[in-house]
Amino acid sequence: MNVKIITDSACDLPQNIIEQYNIDVLPIVVFMNDKEYKDSVDIQPKELMTYMREGGMTKTAQVTYENIDKMLRQYVSDGIPCIYIAFSSELSGTYQTAKLVEQDIKDEFPDYDLTVIDSKSASLGFGLMVYLIAELAEKGASKDELIEKINYYKQHIEHIFTVENLEYLYRGGRVSKTAAVVGSVLNIKPILHVDDGKLIPIERARGRKKSLSRMIDIIGERSDSSISDQVIGISHGDDLKAALWVKEKIEATYGAKEFIIRDVGCAIGAHSGPGTLAIFFIGKA
Repeated sequence: MNVKIITDSACDLPQNIIEQYNIDVLPIVVFMNDKEYKDSVDIQPKELMTYMREGGMTKTAQVTYENIDKMLRQYVSDGIPCIYIAFSSELSGTYQTAKLVEQDIKDEFPDYDLTVIDSKSASLGFGLMVYLIAELAEKGASKDELIEKINYYKQHIEHIFTVENLEYLYRGGRVSKTAAVVGSVLNIKPILHVDDGKLIPIERARGRKKSLSRMIDIIGERSDSSISDQVIGISHGDDLKAALWVKEKIEATYGAKEFIIRDVGCAIGAHSGPGTLAIFFIGKA
């Protein structure tokens, strides 16, 4: 590989892809009962979902300056060009911290080829970007080609998702208390997407089944004929049954054949909660 790809655990990539493409992943910190865990290192998604279902409170913390610095500096002495693709700056401070590290390393080693990029993405939308870029890097794409492709994906990877319980989004400041209470009473399920790195509600549906069906319709509205040849990402908050149902509907409706299905990672799941269901794909050019 000509370029080293580095990212953080908010990308929610499966371990087999991380290992296959030798991607370095910096873990975001998750707190439960004020005890600190490293996402997907010290704690796994199912453990977190169980804790949240039992009423446990969670919060997260960005990757530290020290950990980012340690990760990036190991490639400086060998002169290996690096791209660090970071969790959306609208949802975490990790990108801003990584930019500080980048500047400090470049001040010390002006000729070192290091680029930190804001993915403007989250969960498997972010992961899909990292996966596709790592695949291109392994095939020998130049750094300029990789950066150009990242910028394309930032504009075109769609994140369509819903949550089972609005309370978790309320705790994270994503919806108002009134919306959370009314949604719970009326069984309203929001459908959201990511726009320029921010979570944006786009529709509401009455009930889980209707929200999932509407999400599948939205794929057709936001994609073109290439959807059948794409890798589709599906992430879920400990609800594999729903994820597999969505996969079958996408296969039947759009002819897609390749999927990445994974639990929502702890860094994302700590804010979205159990029952989250998200679909990721490349939208219209």
